Amino acid sequence: MAGRILIVDDEENMLRALSDVLRGQGWEVEVARSGEEALRHMEKTEMDIVFTDLKMPGMDGIELLERIKEMSPDTEVVVFTAYGSIESAVEAMKKGAWDYIVKPFEPEKVLLTAKKIFEHQALVRENLYLKEELGREYRFENIVGRSEKMQRIYQVIRKVAPTNANVLIYGESGTGKELIAHAIHYNSPRRDRRFVKVSCAALSQNLIETELFGHEKGSFTGAYTRRKGRFEVADGGTLFLDEVGEIPPEVQVKLLRVLQEHEFERVGGTETIKVDVRIISATNKDLWEEVRQGRFREDLFYRLNVVPIFVPPLRERKEDIPLLAKEFLKKYSLEMNKKIKKISKKAMELLMDYDWPGNVRELENTIERAVVFAKGEVITPDVLNLDQSPISGDGGRRTGTFNSSKSLYEREKSLISEVLEEANWNLARAARILQISRTTLYSKINKYGLRRPD
Repeated sequence: MAGRILIVDDEENMLRALSDVLRGQGWEVEVARSGEEALRHMEKTEMDIVFTDLKMPGMDGIELLERIKEMSPDTEVVVFTAYGSIESAVEAMKKGAWDYIVKPFEPEKVLLTAKKIFEHQALVRENLYLKEELGREYRFENIVGRSEKMQRIYQVIRKVAPTNANVLIYGESGTGKELIAHAIHYNSPRRDRRFVKVSCAALSQNLIETELFGHEKGSFTGAYTRRKGRFEVADGGTLFLDEVGEIPPEVQVKLLRVLQEHEFERVGGTETIKVDVRIISATNKDLWEEVRQGRFREDLFYRLNVVPIFVPPLRERKEDIPLLAKEFLKKYSLEMNKKIKKISKKAMELLMDYDWPGNVRELENTIERAVVFAKGEVITPDVLNLDQSPISGDGGRRTGTFNSSKSLYEREKSLISEVLEEANWNLARAARILQISRTTLYSKINKYGLRRPD
Protein backbone atom coordinates (compact mmCIF):
# COMPACT_ATOMS: atom_id res chain seq x y z
CA MET A 1 0.00 0.00 0.00
CA ALA A 2 1.34 3.46 -0.97
CA GLY A 3 2.07 5.86 1.87
CA ARG A 4 -0.58 8.52 2.53
CA ILE A 5 0.44 12.15 2.99
CA LEU A 6 -1.64 15.23 3.82
CA ILE A 7 -0.20 18.70 3.11
CA VAL A 8 -1.84 21.61 4.99
CA ASP A 9 -1.02 25.16 3.88
CA ASP A 10 -2.94 28.29 2.87
CA GLU A 11 -0.53 29.02 -0.02
CA GLU A 12 -1.60 27.44 -3.34
CA ASN A 13 1.92 27.52 -4.82
CA MET A 14 3.27 25.61 -1.84
CA LEU A 15 0.54 22.96 -2.07
CA ARG A 16 1.11 22.50 -5.80
CA ALA A 17 4.91 22.26 -5.61
CA LEU A 18 5.00 19.82 -2.68
CA SER A 19 2.18 17.59 -3.93
CA ASP A 20 3.88 17.22 -7.36
CA VAL A 21 7.20 16.19 -5.78
CA LEU A 22 5.65 13.72 -3.32
CA ARG A 23 3.25 12.17 -5.85
CA GLY A 24 6.29 11.58 -8.04
CA GLN A 25 7.40 9.00 -5.48
CA GLY A 26 4.18 7.02 -5.87
CA TRP A 27 2.67 8.22 -2.58
CA GLU A 28 -0.99 9.18 -2.18
CA VAL A 29 -1.12 12.92 -1.50
CA GLU A 30 -4.08 15.00 -0.30
CA VAL A 31 -4.06 18.78 0.28
CA ALA A 32 -5.96 21.03 2.69
CA ARG A 33 -6.01 24.81 2.88
CA SER A 34 -6.88 25.08 6.58
CA GLY A 35 -6.71 23.11 9.82
CA GLU A 36 -10.47 22.55 9.73
CA GLU A 37 -10.30 21.06 6.22
CA ALA A 38 -7.36 18.88 7.27
CA LEU A 39 -9.41 17.38 10.12
CA ARG A 40 -12.23 16.57 7.70
CA HIS A 41 -9.69 14.66 5.58
CA MET A 42 -8.42 12.84 8.69
CA GLU A 43 -11.96 11.79 9.64
CA LYS A 44 -12.38 10.09 6.26
CA THR A 45 -8.87 8.72 5.66
CA GLU A 46 -6.07 7.78 8.03
CA MET A 47 -2.85 9.54 7.05
CA ASP A 48 0.72 8.33 7.63
CA ILE A 49 2.26 11.82 7.50
CA VAL A 50 0.88 15.34 7.80
CA PHE A 51 2.97 18.34 6.70
CA THR A 52 1.39 21.53 8.05
CA ASP A 53 2.21 25.20 8.13
CA LEU A 54 2.49 26.59 11.63
CA LYS A 55 0.82 29.94 10.95
CA MET A 56 -2.57 29.74 9.20
CA PRO A 57 -5.87 31.65 9.46
CA GLY A 58 -8.24 30.04 11.94
CA MET A 59 -6.82 26.88 13.46
CA ASP A 60 -3.01 27.12 13.66
CA GLY A 61 -0.50 24.30 13.26
CA ILE A 62 -0.12 23.69 17.01
CA GLU A 63 -3.84 23.13 17.55
CA LEU A 64 -4.02 20.96 14.43
CA LEU A 65 -1.12 18.88 15.72
CA GLU A 66 -2.88 18.30 19.04
CA ARG A 67 -6.14 17.30 17.30
CA ILE A 68 -4.34 14.92 14.92
CA LYS A 69 -2.48 13.21 17.78
CA GLU A 70 -5.82 12.70 19.57
CA MET A 71 -7.42 11.21 16.46
CA SER A 72 -4.47 9.17 15.13
CA PRO A 73 -1.46 8.84 17.48
CA ASP A 74 0.60 6.95 14.89
CA THR A 75 0.36 9.73 12.30
CA GLU A 76 3.60 11.72 12.16
CA VAL A 77 3.33 15.51 11.89
CA VAL A 78 5.98 17.84 10.47
CA VAL A 79 5.50 21.62 10.79
CA PHE A 80 6.67 24.40 8.46
CA THR A 81 7.77 27.55 10.23
CA ALA A 82 9.33 30.91 9.40
CA TYR A 83 12.72 31.63 10.94
CA GLY A 84 11.19 33.97 13.50
CA SER A 85 8.80 31.28 14.79
CA ILE A 86 11.40 28.73 15.94
CA GLU A 87 10.09 28.85 19.51
CA SER A 88 6.65 27.76 18.30
CA ALA A 89 8.27 24.94 16.30
CA VAL A 90 10.07 23.72 19.42
CA GLU A 91 6.73 23.79 21.27
CA ALA A 92 5.29 21.63 18.47
CA MET A 93 8.13 19.13 18.93
CA LYS A 94 7.30 18.90 22.62
CA LYS A 95 3.67 18.17 21.72
CA GLY A 96 4.66 15.27 19.51
CA ALA A 97 5.71 16.66 16.12
CA TRP A 98 8.28 14.55 14.29
CA ASP A 99 10.31 17.58 13.13
CA TYR A 100 10.06 21.12 11.83
CA ILE A 101 11.29 22.63 8.56
CA VAL A 102 12.26 26.29 8.36
CA LYS A 103 10.96 28.37 5.44
CA PRO A 104 12.05 28.98 2.78
CA PHE A 105 13.07 25.43 1.77
CA GLU A 106 13.48 23.29 -1.31
CA PRO A 107 10.77 20.65 -1.93
CA GLU A 108 13.52 18.00 -1.82
CA LYS A 109 13.88 18.72 1.92
CA VAL A 110 10.27 17.61 2.42
CA LEU A 111 10.88 14.57 0.19
CA LEU A 112 13.85 13.43 2.29
CA THR A 113 11.87 13.95 5.52
CA ALA A 114 8.98 11.88 4.18
CA LYS A 115 11.34 9.05 3.16
CA LYS A 116 12.89 9.04 6.61
CA ILE A 117 9.48 8.87 8.30
CA PHE A 118 8.25 6.05 6.05
CA GLU A 119 11.43 4.07 6.77
CA HIS A 120 10.89 4.56 10.50
CA GLN A 121 7.23 3.53 10.28
CA ALA A 122 8.15 0.42 8.28
CA LEU A 123 10.70 -0.53 10.93
CA VAL A 124 8.15 -0.04 13.71
CA ARG A 125 5.62 -2.20 11.84
CA GLU A 126 8.26 -4.87 11.24
CA ASN A 127 9.21 -4.92 14.92
CA LEU A 128 5.56 -5.23 15.94
CA TYR A 129 5.08 -8.03 13.41
CA LEU A 130 8.15 -9.89 14.66
CA LYS A 131 6.97 -9.54 18.26
CA GLU A 132 3.54 -10.87 17.31
CA GLU A 133 5.08 -13.73 15.32
CA LEU A 134 7.41 -14.55 18.20
CA GLY A 135 4.47 -14.51 20.57
CA ARG A 136 2.52 -16.85 18.27
CA GLU A 137 5.51 -19.19 17.92
CA TYR A 138 5.88 -19.56 21.67
CA ARG A 139 2.23 -19.81 22.65
CA PHE A 140 1.82 -22.90 24.78
CA GLU A 141 -0.76 -24.13 22.27
CA ASN A 142 2.16 -24.50 19.85
CA ILE A 143 4.04 -26.91 22.11
CA VAL A 144 3.09 -30.09 20.29
CA GLY A 145 1.67 -32.95 22.33
CA ARG A 146 -1.68 -34.48 23.13
CA SER A 147 -0.51 -36.92 25.77
CA GLU A 148 -1.86 -36.65 29.30
CA LYS A 149 1.58 -35.65 30.63
CA MET A 150 1.84 -32.76 28.18
CA GLN A 151 -1.72 -31.64 28.93
CA ARG A 152 -0.74 -31.31 32.59
CA ILE A 153 2.22 -29.14 31.57
CA TYR A 154 -0.09 -26.86 29.57
CA GLN A 155 -2.26 -26.41 32.66
CA VAL A 156 0.78 -25.40 34.73
CA ILE A 157 1.93 -22.92 32.06
CA ARG A 158 -1.53 -21.31 32.00
CA LYS A 159 -1.48 -20.84 35.75
CA VAL A 160 2.13 -19.76 36.24
CA ALA A 161 2.67 -17.50 33.17
CA PRO A 162 0.68 -14.48 34.47
CA THR A 163 2.62 -14.49 37.77
CA ASN A 164 6.17 -13.53 38.72
CA ALA A 165 6.88 -16.91 40.35
CA ASN A 166 10.25 -18.48 39.59
CA VAL A 167 9.99 -21.72 37.61
CA LEU A 168 12.37 -24.71 37.53
CA ILE A 169 11.98 -27.00 34.50
CA TYR A 170 13.29 -30.56 34.83
CA GLY A 171 13.93 -32.82 31.87
CA GLU A 172 16.47 -34.74 29.84
CA SER A 173 18.39 -33.01 27.07
CA GLY A 174 16.27 -32.44 24.00
CA THR A 175 12.87 -32.61 25.71
CA GLY A 176 11.96 -28.99 24.95
CA LYS A 177 12.69 -27.23 28.25
CA GLU A 178 13.68 -23.98 26.52
CA LEU A 179 10.49 -24.00 24.44
CA ILE A 180 8.46 -24.19 27.66
CA ALA A 181 10.49 -21.33 29.17
CA HIS A 182 9.74 -19.21 26.08
CA ALA A 183 6.04 -20.12 26.32
CA ILE A 184 5.90 -18.95 29.94
CA HIS A 185 7.61 -15.65 29.08
CA TYR A 186 5.54 -14.88 25.97
CA ASN A 187 2.30 -15.58 27.81
CA SER A 188 3.27 -13.36 30.75
CA PRO A 189 2.94 -9.61 31.41
CA ARG A 190 6.69 -9.40 30.60
CA ARG A 191 6.18 -10.54 27.00
CA ASP A 192 7.18 -7.14 25.58
CA ARG A 193 10.47 -7.11 27.49
CA ARG A 194 13.53 -9.22 26.82
CA PHE A 195 13.92 -12.98 27.21
CA VAL A 196 17.61 -13.56 27.94
CA LYS A 197 19.20 -17.01 27.96
CA VAL A 198 22.39 -18.06 29.75
CA SER A 199 23.85 -21.51 29.02
CA CYS A 200 25.42 -22.17 32.40
CA ALA A 201 27.11 -25.43 31.37
CA ALA A 202 29.09 -23.69 28.62
CA LEU A 203 30.81 -21.18 30.93
CA SER A 204 33.65 -21.48 33.43
CA GLN A 205 33.31 -20.10 36.99
CA ASN A 206 34.97 -16.77 36.12
CA LEU A 207 33.06 -16.39 32.88
CA ILE A 208 29.66 -17.20 34.32
CA GLU A 209 30.05 -14.57 37.05
CA THR A 210 30.85 -11.81 34.57
CA GLU A 211 28.19 -13.13 32.16
CA LEU A 212 25.49 -12.89 34.83
CA PHE A 213 26.57 -9.77 36.70
CA GLY A 214 28.84 -7.87 34.30
CA HIS A 215 32.15 -6.26 35.16
CA GLU A 216 33.79 -2.87 35.54
CA LYS A 217 36.62 -1.61 33.38
CA GLY A 218 39.95 -2.89 34.71
CA SER A 219 38.38 -5.44 37.07
CA PHE A 220 40.58 -8.18 35.57
CA THR A 221 43.08 -8.66 32.76
CA GLY A 222 41.32 -8.02 29.47
CA ALA A 223 38.44 -6.01 30.99
CA TYR A 224 39.06 -2.95 28.82
CA THR A 225 35.53 -1.59 29.10
CA ARG A 226 32.55 -1.80 31.45
CA ARG A 227 30.18 -4.60 30.46
CA LYS A 228 26.58 -5.13 31.50
CA GLY A 229 25.66 -8.58 32.75
CA ARG A 230 22.66 -10.64 31.75
CA PHE A 231 20.68 -9.53 34.80
CA GLU A 232 20.93 -5.90 33.69
CA VAL A 233 20.09 -6.77 30.09
CA ALA A 234 17.01 -8.74 31.24
CA ASP A 235 15.76 -6.02 33.60
CA GLY A 236 11.97 -5.95 33.38
CA GLY A 237 11.94 -9.25 31.50
CA THR A 238 12.88 -12.88 32.00
CA LEU A 239 16.27 -14.53 32.57
CA PHE A 240 16.48 -18.19 31.53
CA LEU A 241 19.24 -20.11 33.31
CA ASP A 242 19.76 -23.26 31.24
CA GLU A 243 21.48 -26.12 33.11
CA VAL A 244 21.38 -24.12 36.34
CA GLY A 245 22.85 -27.11 38.22
CA GLU A 246 26.23 -26.34 36.62
CA ILE A 247 26.61 -22.98 38.39
CA PRO A 248 29.62 -23.21 40.76
CA PRO A 249 29.06 -22.71 44.53
CA GLU A 250 30.88 -19.36 44.61
CA VAL A 251 28.49 -17.90 42.06
CA GLN A 252 25.45 -19.55 43.68
CA VAL A 253 25.91 -17.23 46.69
CA LYS A 254 25.70 -14.13 44.51
CA LEU A 255 22.74 -15.54 42.58
CA LEU A 256 20.88 -16.19 45.83
CA ARG A 257 21.34 -12.56 46.85
CA VAL A 258 19.81 -11.32 43.58
CA LEU A 259 16.81 -13.60 44.10
CA GLN A 260 16.35 -12.38 47.67
CA GLU A 261 17.25 -8.70 47.42
CA HIS A 262 16.91 -7.99 43.65
CA GLU A 263 20.30 -6.30 43.67
CA PHE A 264 23.99 -7.01 42.96
CA GLU A 265 27.31 -5.38 42.09
CA ARG A 266 29.26 -5.90 38.90
CA VAL A 267 32.54 -7.82 39.17
CA GLY A 268 35.12 -5.30 40.37
CA GLY A 269 32.47 -2.68 41.12
CA THR A 270 30.95 -1.07 44.23
CA GLU A 271 27.75 0.40 42.76
CA THR A 272 24.66 -1.56 43.82
CA ILE A 273 22.39 -2.23 40.86
CA LYS A 274 18.71 -3.04 41.38
CA VAL A 275 16.83 -5.18 38.86
CA ASP A 276 13.35 -6.57 38.30
CA VAL A 277 13.87 -9.96 36.65
CA ARG A 278 11.86 -13.16 36.59
CA ILE A 279 13.97 -16.32 36.75
CA ILE A 280 13.14 -19.46 34.80
CA SER A 281 15.70 -22.24 35.23
CA ALA A 282 16.19 -25.63 33.62
CA THR A 283 18.22 -28.70 34.53
CA ASN A 284 18.72 -32.26 33.36
CA LYS A 285 20.00 -33.23 36.80
CA ASP A 286 18.26 -34.37 39.96
CA LEU A 287 18.84 -31.03 41.67
CA TRP A 288 17.67 -32.27 45.06
CA GLU A 289 20.34 -34.98 44.89
CA GLU A 290 22.88 -32.24 44.10
CA VAL A 291 21.71 -30.49 47.29
CA ARG A 292 22.13 -33.73 49.28
CA GLN A 293 25.63 -34.14 47.90
CA GLY A 294 26.54 -30.56 48.89
CA ARG A 295 27.07 -29.38 45.32
CA PHE A 296 24.05 -27.07 45.21
CA ARG A 297 22.83 -24.69 47.91
CA GLU A 298 19.60 -25.75 49.55
CA ASP A 299 18.39 -22.16 50.05
CA LEU A 300 19.02 -21.38 46.38
CA PHE A 301 17.20 -24.56 45.37
CA TYR A 302 14.06 -23.47 47.23
CA ARG A 303 14.23 -19.99 45.68
CA LEU A 304 14.42 -21.44 42.15
CA ASN A 305 12.02 -24.34 42.68
CA VAL A 306 8.90 -22.29 43.46
CA VAL A 307 7.00 -23.91 40.57
CA PRO A 308 8.58 -27.14 39.27
CA ILE A 309 7.69 -28.47 35.82
CA PHE A 310 8.71 -32.00 34.87
CA VAL A 311 9.04 -32.56 31.11
CA PRO A 312 8.76 -36.26 30.23
CA PRO A 313 11.23 -37.90 27.84
CA LEU A 314 9.80 -38.76 24.43
CA ARG A 315 9.89 -42.50 25.18
CA GLU A 316 7.31 -41.86 27.92
CA ARG A 317 4.89 -40.08 25.59
CA LYS A 318 5.17 -42.05 22.38
CA GLU A 319 1.60 -41.21 21.46
CA ASP A 320 2.93 -37.72 20.61
CA ILE A 321 5.48 -39.02 18.07
CA PRO A 322 3.15 -39.05 15.01
CA LEU A 323 1.97 -35.51 15.74
CA LEU A 324 5.51 -34.23 16.28
CA ALA A 325 6.84 -36.03 13.21
CA LYS A 326 4.10 -34.53 11.00
CA GLU A 327 4.79 -31.03 12.35
CA PHE A 328 8.52 -31.39 11.62
CA LEU A 329 7.77 -32.83 8.17
CA LYS A 330 5.57 -29.82 7.37
CA LYS A 331 8.20 -27.38 8.70
CA TYR A 332 11.17 -28.76 6.77
CA SER A 333 9.28 -29.58 3.56
CA LEU A 334 8.25 -25.92 3.42
CA GLU A 335 11.73 -24.70 4.35
CA MET A 336 13.41 -26.86 1.66
CA ASN A 337 10.66 -26.31 -0.91
CA LYS A 338 9.92 -30.02 -1.18
CA LYS A 339 6.46 -31.51 -1.75
CA ILE A 340 6.61 -34.37 0.73
CA LYS A 341 3.09 -35.32 1.74
CA LYS A 342 3.46 -38.00 4.41
CA ILE A 343 5.50 -40.53 6.33
CA SER A 344 4.96 -44.12 5.23
CA LYS A 345 3.29 -46.59 7.59
CA LYS A 346 6.48 -48.65 7.92
CA ALA A 347 8.59 -45.53 8.58
CA MET A 348 6.13 -44.37 11.26
CA GLU A 349 6.31 -47.81 12.90
CA LEU A 350 10.10 -47.45 13.09
CA LEU A 351 9.72 -43.99 14.67
CA MET A 352 7.28 -45.42 17.23
CA ASP A 353 9.54 -48.39 18.08
CA TYR A 354 12.67 -46.28 18.61
CA ASP A 355 13.49 -45.12 22.18
CA TRP A 356 14.74 -41.61 21.26
CA PRO A 357 17.63 -41.07 23.69
CA GLY A 358 17.96 -37.55 22.25
CA ASN A 359 14.23 -36.93 22.72
CA VAL A 360 12.30 -34.37 20.63
CA ARG A 361 15.51 -32.75 19.36
CA GLU A 362 16.68 -36.08 17.94
CA LEU A 363 13.27 -36.69 16.33
CA GLU A 364 13.39 -33.25 14.71
CA ASN A 365 16.92 -33.86 13.38
CA THR A 366 15.83 -37.26 12.05
CA ILE A 367 12.87 -35.80 10.14
CA GLU A 368 14.95 -32.92 8.81
CA ARG A 369 17.60 -35.36 7.57
CA ALA A 370 14.88 -37.55 6.01
CA VAL A 371 13.43 -34.56 4.16
CA VAL A 372 16.91 -33.70 2.84
CA PHE A 373 17.41 -37.17 1.36
CA ALA A 374 13.82 -38.05 0.42
CA LYS A 375 13.33 -38.40 -3.35
CA GLY A 376 9.57 -38.79 -3.64
CA GLU A 377 6.48 -37.53 -1.86
CA VAL A 378 6.73 -40.03 1.00
CA ILE A 379 9.27 -40.49 3.80
CA THR A 380 10.38 -44.12 3.65
CA PRO A 381 12.37 -46.21 6.17
CA ASP A 382 15.62 -46.06 4.18
CA VAL A 383 16.08 -42.30 4.81
CA LEU A 384 15.36 -42.35 8.56
CA ASN A 385 18.79 -43.70 9.54
CA LEU A 386 17.78 -44.32 13.17
CA ASP A 387 20.91 -46.35 13.91
CA GLN A 388 23.04 -43.31 12.98
CA SER A 389 25.07 -45.30 10.45
CA PRO A 390 26.87 -43.24 7.79
CA ILE A 391 24.64 -41.95 5.00
CA SER A 392 25.25 -43.09 1.46
CA GLY A 393 25.26 -40.77 -1.53
CA ASP A 394 21.68 -41.70 -2.41
CA GLY A 395 20.39 -40.78 1.04
CA GLY A 396 20.02 -44.30 2.37
CA ARG A 397 22.11 -46.05 4.98
CA ARG A 398 25.35 -47.73 4.02
CA THR A 399 25.20 -51.48 4.44
CA GLY A 400 27.94 -54.07 4.74
CA THR A 401 31.51 -53.07 5.46
CA PHE A 402 33.45 -50.04 4.41
CA ASN A 403 35.89 -50.26 1.58
CA SER A 404 39.03 -51.12 3.51
CA SER A 405 41.12 -49.21 1.02
CA LYS A 406 39.59 -45.96 2.30
CA SER A 407 41.10 -44.33 5.38
CA LEU A 408 38.99 -42.84 8.15
CA TYR A 409 40.09 -39.43 6.86
CA GLU A 410 38.71 -40.18 3.40
CA ARG A 411 35.47 -41.65 4.76
CA GLU A 412 34.74 -38.62 6.94
CA LYS A 413 35.61 -36.20 4.15
CA SER A 414 33.32 -38.08 1.75
CA LEU A 415 30.43 -38.16 4.24
CA ILE A 416 30.67 -34.45 5.07
CA SER A 417 30.91 -33.55 1.39
CA GLU A 418 27.79 -35.60 0.56
CA VAL A 419 25.74 -34.08 3.39
CA LEU A 420 26.81 -30.53 2.46
CA GLU A 421 25.75 -31.17 -1.13
CA GLU A 422 22.38 -32.62 -0.09
CA ALA A 423 21.81 -29.67 2.28
CA ASN A 424 22.77 -27.22 -0.49
CA TRP A 425 25.62 -26.03 1.71
CA ASN A 426 23.29 -24.79 4.44
CA LEU A 427 25.79 -25.20 7.30
CA ALA A 428 23.21 -25.12 10.09
CA ARG A 429 21.16 -27.86 8.40
CA ALA A 430 24.22 -29.97 7.54
CA ALA A 431 25.50 -29.72 11.12
CA ARG A 432 22.14 -30.91 12.47
CA ILE A 433 22.09 -33.85 10.05
CA LEU A 434 25.64 -34.84 11.02
CA GLN A 435 24.79 -34.14 14.69
CA ILE A 436 27.83 -31.94 15.23
CA SER A 437 28.10 -28.25 16.06
CA ARG A 438 28.43 -25.63 13.32
CA THR A 439 31.88 -24.74 14.72
CA THR A 440 33.01 -28.36 14.37
CA LEU A 441 31.57 -28.55 10.84
CA TYR A 442 33.30 -25.33 9.82
CA SER A 443 36.58 -26.67 11.22
CA LYS A 444 36.23 -29.91 9.24
CA ILE A 445 35.36 -28.03 6.03
CA ASN A 446 38.64 -26.15 6.40
CA LYS A 447 40.50 -29.33 7.40
CA TYR A 448 39.40 -31.20 4.28
CA GLY A 449 39.61 -28.18 1.98
CA LEU A 450 35.96 -28.48 0.94
CA ARG A 451 34.62 -25.70 -1.23
CA ARG A 452 31.09 -24.79 -2.26
CA PRO A 453 30.59 -25.31 -6.01
CA ASP A 454 30.27 -22.10 -8.04
